[in-house]
Amino acid sequence: MQPSEKMTSTELRASIGLASIFGLRMLGMFLILPVFALYAEHLPGGANHTMIGLALGAYGLTQALLQLPFGIASDKFGRKRVIYFGLILFAIGSFVAASATTIETIILGRVIQGAGAISAAVTALLADLTREEHRTKAMAMIGGTIGVTFAASLVMGPALYQFIGMPGIFAMTGILATTALAVVKWGVPDPLISRFHADAETNPARLGDVLRDTQLLRLNFGIFSLHAAQMAMFVVLPFALRNTSSLDINHQWEVYLPVVLVSFVLMVPAIIYGETRSKLKQVFVTAVAGMLAAQLAMAASMDHFWGIVVALTMYFIAFNVLEATLPSLISKLAPTTAKGTAMGVYNTSQSLGLFFGGATGGWLSQHYGFSAVFMFSSGLMLAWLVAAAGMRTPPAVKTRMFHVGRLDSDQAGQLARRLGALSGVMEAAVIAEEGVAILKVALHGWDERGALNLIGETT
Repeated sequence: MQPSEKMTSTELRASIGLASIFGLRMLGMFLILPVFALYAEHLPGGANHTMIGLALGAYGLTQALLQLPFGIASDKFGRKRVIYFGLILFAIGSFVAASATTIETIILGRVIQGAGAISAAVTALLADLTREEHRTKAMAMIGGTIGVTFAASLVMGPALYQFIGMPGIFAMTGILATTALAVVKWGVPDPLISRFHADAETNPARLGDVLRDTQLLRLNFGIFSLHAAQMAMFVVLPFALRNTSSLDINHQWEVYLPVVLVSFVLMVPAIIYGETRSKLKQVFVTAVAGMLAAQLAMAASMDHFWGIVVALTMYFIAFNVLEATLPSLISKLAPTTAKGTAMGVYNTSQSLGLFFGGATGGWLSQHYGFSAVFMFSSGLMLAWLVAAAGMRTPPAVKTRMFHVGRLDSDQAGQLARRLGALSGVMEAAVIAEEGVAILKVALHGWDERGALNLIGETT
């Protein structure tokens, strides 16, 4: 009964293919961040920073509204059909934005881009194509792809703008989306069977439980605030870099590249320390405090280039740590049978933050200036710091999943109790209709052999 330590070729192919789908789509979202504000000021209506903020954040609103419905639709109509539909919408939105001659048309294109909200459907397909014991690894591949894509976009955006301009970047994202259709068709295997996965999908029946969980609400507010501040920042940062240096829009990557590299190098030790020493809350709260300091430093540095660079470095160190630790905290604190639901609410909160930050940051910049944007973000970070400091210390656990085969409800309940009594098992749930056991176990020294023996007795 010892599960295979390695992914099968099918699992690896599915994980790489779907991670690339996420990466291609997010590349289209992120590439415009470092250059759009400077481009938009030359469009009719682009002198209004409120419109710039709406254009940057608009996709977050439709993504938030449609993310969960797309996931539910994928259960009914098929994973790949929903993904195809979402990618086509995203491509249409990209081409609308590419052909735009006014900022209002770009906003429309961004709204259509966001309507291609395929994240939940992609995650569900990945769950269909991976065994339980490898699903966390597969999800981590997607998470890592998103992080690398964001960092690469900050450098690639200005470089691409120099050669193909903003319409070219939008057109390129549309082409990437159509390329992703081919990857889904021929690069990603078809699942033998599609079913609901509690660890990867949103269960509407569990939404109430998740929304009433105060620990999860703190994390949802955190990801909302983090991405609201991110989008607000990119309404004004390109202007501030141009105004305080000789760097035009084509060369601002020279700031982003070293800042991002330094932040990645410094992030890794913090994450390792938090996870291996059971100090995740301390690392997390420190990173939130660091983000608050970065926002205040940015507010004070709008007229000083090197002050902006230092504050930006502080920002990306904190941002990368928080982006890595928040999903881990969700996994540790969410009920075992509602992890997918918790992640669905978390992802929706993130998308709402993108819209709110873009719209609010643009309005504040238009009416009160650049520093007001960062004071707004500082207020969000201060509220988050208070919420994070009061968070329950997360248990030092990891999640393990096992296939248990067909069981009735009585057998599932009995197996869950026996698994829960094993040494090092903090929480155990057996979902009969899915044929899966989900355990939260100690990081080291838990009785894995005993769990395998119990599971073997039922199959």
